[in-house]
Amino acid sequence: MAKEVVISENAGFCYGAGRGVDLLNKAIDSGTPIYTYGPILHNDKLIESFEKRGVKVINDISELKDRPKGLVVIRCHGVEKSVCDAIEATGNEVYDATCPFVKRIHKIVAQKSAEGEKIVVIGNPKHAEVIGIVGWSSNGATVLETEEQVRNFKPDPDEKICVVAQTTFNRNKFQEFLDIFQKNSYNMTVMNTICDATRIRQAEADELSAKADIMIVIGDEKSSNSRKLFDICKKNCANTYFIQTVDDIKGKLSGMDGLIGITAGASTPRYIIEEVQSYVRNDV
Repeated sequence: MAKEVVISENAGFCYGAGRGVDLLNKAIDSGTPIYTYGPILHNDKLIESFEKRGVKVINDISELKDRPKGLVVIRCHGVEKSVCDAIEATGNEVYDATCPFVKRIHKIVAQKSAEGEKIVVIGNPKHAEVIGIVGWSSNGATVLETEEQVRNFKPDPDEKICVVAQTTFNRNKFQEFLDIFQKNSYNMTVMNTICDATRIRQAEADELSAKADIMIVIGDEKSSNSRKLFDICKKNCANTYFIQTVDDIKGKLSGMDGLIGITAGASTPRYIIEEVQSYVRNDV
């Protein structure tokens, strides 16, 4: 069987990731000291490239105390409202690179919690995006990630809840969770905040991996959406590889033919995808 290499059309940067990187590049061009609150995206290679250009990653407001005033770029995943307020209070200029789709969730959570609704976030409680979302609620929030947690969730019958989702959460699993809520007749408002880019990327990965002999998923292990792509592809294609750069695949595909599919998470720079594509096409 001859070798065929196919790349998912929407592999790599989504709108929010591309926008955030563009904002950071513009900030660097300003010539002032640049800090990012948290890594701009979950991709170590991308962060390393920015660090070489003088960008400093901070993870706590206290780290700004003894540094020269400059420009603070808020990561694409967003941060809690209290962190936004604290950064502005330092006297540094602020660029908010929060993904617009995440920012929309912040506004929903702030409004609904102010109206007295209980916020339920479907997502990973340890992920930066979810931590930021919870921080925009004025009356706390419950984060649910697993089916067991959803089944054990028992709100007050008289309590109105507002359900939102991490933008990169698996759409099918989210619907399964909603079905459980609906069977329990909860008084709830559902805001489907999974972004279209995630839905499209996951659908493409599902379709491509179902017919691929080998599947390559490019992304950082810390990238939630990249891991979900790997999980989807692995179910369909046993020969699925999760890599960060071309070095991780070298020597592993020698002599292999058939359909080789490639996809990549939303925080994966285009140049890494192109390096992998070139290697697979020409050197394998």
